[in-house]
This record gives sequence, C-alpha cells and structure tokens, in this order.
Amino acid sequence: MLWSVAFATRVLKRLIIGSPVRSELAGHSLLSKRLALPIFSSDALSSVAYATQEILLVLTLGGTAFLYLTPWIAAGVVVLLATVVTSYRQLVRAYPTGGGDYEVASTNISRQAGLVVASALLVDYVMTVAVSVSSGVDNIISAFPSLHTHRLLMALVFVFLLASVNLRGIREAGTAFAIPTYAFGAGVMVMIVTGVVRTLAGDAPVAESAKYGVHVTSGYGSLGLFALAFLTLRAFSSGCTALTGVEAIANGVPAFKPPKSKNAQATLVIMGSLAITMFAGVTALAMISKVRVTENACDLVGFSHCTTAPQRTVIAQVASAVFGGPTTVGFFYIQAATALILVLAANTAFNGFPLLGAVLARDQNLPRQLNNRGDRLAYSNGIIVLSVVAAFIIAVYDANVTRLIQLYIVGVFTSFTLGQTGMVRHWNKLLRAERDAAERARMYRSRTINGFGASLTGLVLVIVVITKFTKGAYLVLIAMPILYMIMRGINRHYSRVNKELVTDQTGLVLPARNHVVVLISRVHKATLRALSYARATRPDTLTALTVNVDDEETRRLLREWELHDLPVKLTVLESPYREVTRPLLDYIRGLRASDRDVVNVFIPEYVVGHWWEQLLHNQSALRLKGRLLFQPGVMVTSVPWQLESTGAVAERPIRPDGPAVPPRRAPEVETDGHREVPRAPATRV
Repeated sequence: MLWSVAFATRVLKRLIIGSPVRSELAGHSLLSKRLALPIFSSDALSSVAYATQEILLVLTLGGTAFLYLTPWIAAGVVVLLATVVTSYRQLVRAYPTGGGDYEVASTNISRQAGLVVASALLVDYVMTVAVSVSSGVDNIISAFPSLHTHRLLMALVFVFLLASVNLRGIREAGTAFAIPTYAFGAGVMVMIVTGVVRTLAGDAPVAESAKYGVHVTSGYGSLGLFALAFLTLRAFSSGCTALTGVEAIANGVPAFKPPKSKNAQATLVIMGSLAITMFAGVTALAMISKVRVTENACDLVGFSHCTTAPQRTVIAQVASAVFGGPTTVGFFYIQAATALILVLAANTAFNGFPLLGAVLARDQNLPRQLNNRGDRLAYSNGIIVLSVVAAFIIAVYDANVTRLIQLYIVGVFTSFTLGQTGMVRHWNKLLRAERDAAERARMYRSRTINGFGASLTGLVLVIVVITKFTKGAYLVLIAMPILYMIMRGINRHYSRVNKELVTDQTGLVLPARNHVVVLISRVHKATLRALSYARATRPDTLTALTVNVDDEETRRLLREWELHDLPVKLTVLESPYREVTRPLLDYIRGLRASDRDVVNVFIPEYVVGHWWEQLLHNQSALRLKGRLLFQPGVMVTSVPWQLESTGAVAERPIRPDGPAVPPRRAPEVETDGHREVPRAPATRV
C-alpha cells in the first residue's frame, strides 16, 4: 500500500512539473529579452487594466463633477512611472546580482533597512498574486456575468495553475506566458489607435455607462479646498498601482542571459515605454467615451440591474465602445487577453518572490530551504509558500479587487524609497574615490536621478499611507513589522548556531569511553539484530536495558532471555509509576563519568509497509528519540527490521554470540582471549 501511494505521488509529481533537470543545465534556463519581457513585465503591463479604473472609482465618490481631475492625476502617475523606470536603470547597472532594493538598502544604508525592504517586497509579491488573479477573474465575469457566483473558486484554480506552471521551470513559464502578454499589448495598442482615429474622424466612441448619472456619496457634495486636495491625493495613490511590478526586473537580473545588466536595462526601458503608452491611452479613451464606474453599482443612476448584474470594468467598457459593442470580436479579444494577462501578471511574483526568498535564505534571514532548487531548477519551496499564502488572502477577501487593492502599494513604495535612497549613498561613496572627470559626471547624473526618484517615491509613500490607512493599508503596516521581526529572529538563530559550531582547531577528539545501551521490550528478530550490531561496534560497556512497567511481562521477558541463552546481561529498571522515558533517561545520564564519555542508544524498530500500520508501532521509540536528542553526549541508532508488508526479502538474524565482533572491554568473564558479558541472571535497578 505504502509503495503504491509513493508510486502514485511520483507519477502525479512528474505530470505536474515534468522530468528532473540536471544541475549543469542551469545555464540553459537563462532568459533572452524576448522571454524576459513577458515574464518580468506582465505585472507592470497588466496594471493598465485597472489603474485607470482605480482613479475613477475614487473621483466618482463626489459624482461626475471631479472627473475633470483624471487627466492631471494620470499625468502625475506617468511622470512617477518614468522616474522610477529611469532610477531602476541605474540600480540594475550597479547591482546585477539580483538582490534589487534589498541588496541596495542592506549594502548602503543598514542590514535593518534591507530587512524592511525585504518585508515590504514579500508582502507586495503576495498581494500581486491576489490582486492580479482577482482582477483577471473580474474581467472574465465582465464577458460572462453568469460566472459571478464562482469568483472565488476560479481565483483559487488560477493560483494552482500558475504554481504548477512555475514549478516546471522558468523557461517553460516564459514560453507559456509570452503569447498572452504580447497578445494583450498588441490588442490594447490596436484599441488605442482605433479609438484615437475614430475620435479624430468625428466619431468618438461612447461607453455603455455614459448615459448614467452618479449618486454623490454622503459627505462629498461640497468639498472644501483641503477635502478636495485629499480626494485628489487619494485618487493619485490609487492610480499609482500602475507602478506595481517595476522592481521585478531589478530583482531578476540573474535570470537574464549575458550581458545580464545590459539586457535587463533594455527590457526595463521597453516595459516602461509600453506601460506609459498603454496607461495614458486607456485613460484618454475612458475620458473620451465618458466611462462611469463606482464602488457600489447602485450608485449609477439609471443602472436598473445593479443588484444582480456586476459593472463592467473600465477596460471592458472602453473596448465595447471602441469596437462597437459587447458582442464584437474586438471586445471579446480584449477581454480574453486582459483576463489572461491579469492572471499571468501574478507570474511576476512567482518569479520575484522565490528569487528574493533565495537571496534572503542565502543571507540567513529566511529558512535555508528557500535557497534549494527543485527538480526543474526552480526555487520550488518559494513557489509553494507564495501560492499557499496568496490563496489564503484571496479566500479571506473573497477575491474582491476593491478590497485587496487597498493593501497593495504600501510595500511597493517602501521598497522604491529605500532602494533609491540607498543608490544615492552608493553614488556618494563612489564619488569620494573617483578621479576621472567623465566618470564623475556620469555618477553625478545618476545620483541626481536616484535622488529625485527617492524624493518623489517617498512623497507618494506618505500619500499612500495617509489616504489608504483606514481602507486596509494598516494591515500591511502590521504585517511588515511582523515579517521584519521573524527575519531578525531567524538570522539571530542561524548566527547563534554558527557561533556554537565553530571548531576550535583541535582536530578530532576521540571519546574517553563508549557506553552502548540496547533497549529491549521483547526478544524477537529486531532485538537480536540490534544486539548483534551493538556488539559489532566494540563498545567499552554494553547494556541490554528494559523498564519494568508490568511484572508479568517482565517475568516473561526474563524467561525468554534465559531461554535464548544470550551473551549480554539484561538490566531491568524498576518504575513504580509505570513511566518508561524518565527512568531510561536517568539511567543513561548516569553512565557518563566525564564530558568525554559518549552513550550510544540502540533502538530496535519495525519497518511496516502500510501507512496505517505505522500508527500501531514505534510510537514509544519516537517519543524517546525526541527526548534523547536533547541529552548531551548521547547518540541514537535506529536498528530497523523490515516486515514482509514492505516487500523486503526475509533475512535471517545474526545471533549476538555469532560472527559479530565482541566488545573491547566487559567485566567478569574471559573466553579464548575475548571478553564477554556473562550469561548471568538479569540485574534489577
């Protein structure tokens, strides 16, 4: 049974992730710019699908009167995006090892600052998966409203599929995701060009919601100057979701083909140019076609089915307006491409999170298992952790994009700000040592770019925290310190362990005495094997040990012991309170006369073939082994006996007085020059 379960598990694993890949083929998994663009840019490009919508959702709280602010807010987002992309070009060139903002902050500010960045990025990657997948499901529902009741199930299935594809390796993931990413980019560009041409020709597209009015949310009817400024800043902070995913390329430089830095910089510029063009185009078309979208569908005046039918997303309404309706080929193409890119945008996190986790594990800030590559050379443990946590967040928030988006960009701008600040300090250090005039001029230019980027992203971080704090951002501000403290604790643990394990250059030190104890419950084949192997180690003392918890069973054991005429004296520990573990531990501790003495405890065990059989055996041995691990100078040796249910070939046990080598030293009896433990009656202790 156990064998069949193991076989089925292996088959399922191979179906999901494929055959193992040899370690020396790791170089073959490096990415060209053509594959790196869809892998690392899908998140940044997909934000085009919801960034404009997030701006409009905030502004329509005051009705349609404040929609005139949309172009100005969008312009601010474009300036910010261009600044961040330019700043990251400097970072990629200076730090091509893949640590990104984490490495920059750790190296140039402090290790603590690096952990703050790491905690922000880890939260950001989890939220990237949650928001992208949920938004993709929204766009599928925009095309097929009847699927609305299956929102959560669809989102969880997509997370599982993404994890499965990424477990197959980075190149296979890139190949699978390249076509949808390019299809989305091409479709949106065609939609923008078509919409602009129609507008210039005097046939401007009109959205299906253009005819609706908007209820003014209570308190937003007449805003003062301060309240208007706050609303504008809140809309701007929501629109800054367009910047998510920009940092992924800086974190993934090691995955590029050589020259790594140059290829990563080129990919970053292409991604930034596409994201700016697409975001500006979709926003312009949304304004031209008079798209109306609100947090509560029933706030749309005239939308009679608001309680049963969901609103279409902004990009869905724009596509419908540009291509002539929600039944056209162009509309379904955009919706299909958008849904795919949004779901696959989570792939940016599936690449960034495991890479960052591996770097943090290498620096001993996270468990070392995150730095292990799986069968397909992917960081499998990081992929699994990300998918489980993201699925949990999606389930908690019921795949609701409006609620999830509030938790999204705090981590992004925290890492942006600290990373760019670290780059300023990096250039300052280099300038102190550089004497070449041309190189100094280049460094001054780079420092100016990074300084402006740090100032701007820092300002946006303050705006985001203030405007989104009560909307859910406070949860991120709680999660980040918790992650920070966890990583500090892990680092302290590894540092303490490393310090304790450092050798003192004294070389190998042999133990003064080796005391061997064989635990006995019954006389059977496993017991005989354990006694034989224990004698073969040639110990200084050899003790067969049992605990008397039942007088009748102990007397039966003594009779069997004498019947088998075994050459090892059996010691019986009295236990008036029927405990087994404590008397054994007390006896074993008493065997060591000095710190250089060691005690080796042999434990006979059955090996069974069925999982349910395991529950019936070896439980006392497991508990005892767990306690013995904490005893200094004590080692534990498990002596297995494979039962027939395992499929093992039956084996004839070696008698303890057979060909095994006798112990070096034992009291009382000497025969033919070999020392043996006498076949005397058992000793009671």
